[in-house]
Amino acid sequence: MIIVTGAAGFIGSCLVGRLNQAGFSDVVVVDDFTKKEKDLNLKGKSIAEKVERNQFENWLQNQTEKIDVIFHIGARTDTTEFDKAIFDELNLNYTKMLWNFCSDHSIPLVYASSAATYGLGEFGYDDNHAIIPSLKPLNPYGDSKNDFDVWALQQDKQPPFWAGLKFFNVYGPNEYHKGRMASVIFHAFNQISEKGGMKLFRSHNPNYTDGGQLRDFVYVKDVVEVCLFLMEKQPESGIYNLGSGIARTFLDLAKNTFKAMGKEEVIEFVDTPIDIRDKYQYFTEANMQKLIDAGFDKGFHSLEEGVSDYVKEYLMKNTSY
Repeated sequence: MIIVTGAAGFIGSCLVGRLNQAGFSDVVVVDDFTKKEKDLNLKGKSIAEKVERNQFENWLQNQTEKIDVIFHIGARTDTTEFDKAIFDELNLNYTKMLWNFCSDHSIPLVYASSAATYGLGEFGYDDNHAIIPSLKPLNPYGDSKNDFDVWALQQDKQPPFWAGLKFFNVYGPNEYHKGRMASVIFHAFNQISEKGGMKLFRSHNPNYTDGGQLRDFVYVKDVVEVCLFLMEKQPESGIYNLGSGIARTFLDLAKNTFKAMGKEEVIEFVDTPIDIRDKYQYFTEANMQKLIDAGFDKGFHSLEEGVSDYVKEYLMKNTSY
């Protein structure tokens, strides 16, 4: 049995789909299923059982079947939410509960951390355990992810294998429900479809031109391949970066979206909202050497390849993964 939390969400539902493709149908999915807007993400997928998020801990205690691995992808991911108590409950303490359960029952655990833990990148973007206690995230979401990473590294009692994945800017199918937190590609596609052009944030940093802000964009299909690799190979436990390893500009992203749609480029720059302006990352780039050294050799989609596939095969066809 494989358990996926956050299974109706963006990355979680793609992971369930990829597990099905690999021949795994005994998948237990955990989420808040009262949010019906996410139902499409699990349509047609082979699922053994659905468990409500708030009932999951009790369900685990009564579970007698063999659990092969838990993918803990579920989390509160809103970087504009500033109520620390919400993140303590849904991110930090919930993940501690799963860690302790997996440790007690010798179950491998793969959980979602985040590149938001790196803050402004003062310490670089290396998944080096030594720097993790020094990192300075820019919001409570990033704090909650880093707080757990720090806690995990301090534990003597551990799952037999565990991996924390620092997701960088993930994009791809099944993110339509995320609203403001969906990828720029998703928003660009909708803006271009409706108005013929799109808006990008203006740079408020003299070191970057408008649209020249750099992020490590990683296609969700690559993310789920790494998840399967970790489940099957179980290399050395630890915290791993998960990006493409190559920073690209938002202008590159926009231009490739227009190209994939077969539309003429019409780009307007607008001020970055005040509520996120002083916490805005102008550069992220994952050092992927640790994962490569661990044996992952499939490579990653280029931005051009990923945007083209996402736009043509999913957004333009209005289909999910």
